[in-house]
Amino acid sequence: MEPTVGMEPTDLAYDVFSRQCPSRGTLEHITGRWGGLTLGALHEGTFRFNELRRRVDGVSEKMLSQTLHALERDGLVHRDAQPTNPPRVDYALTPLGREVAERLLALIRFVESRQDDVVRAQERYDAERGGR
Repeated sequence: MEPTVGMEPTDLAYDVFSRQCPSRGTLEHITGRWGGLTLGALHEGTFRFNELRRRVDGVSEKMLSQTLHALERDGLVHRDAQPTNPPRVDYALTPLGREVAERLLALIRFVESRQDDVVRAQERYDAERGGR
């Protein structure tokens, strides 16, 4: 079912607010620190593992591997292992992954465009409460 603006949550087949809903895990994979950055990076094109690791600055090898496995399982990332010597593995977004990444990048761009407002709010908060 394709959700539309104005739909009530009860109209959807899944409800992320329900503890048992499988969409909750998918949302965690997408919006988690490394999932969002990985999807955003892959929106730029196909990457090999180490290229992607350099693009997603700060991610460990272990975390990137776990993130890619989760996103692949969710159908958002395609892993293409080529039987060469040495083996070559490329990662790219699936059509679903591309759609998710485009929506996520819209949010990222919005947050970046309003970051000055966020910084001012943080400064006010810290000043009123005596720091972090």
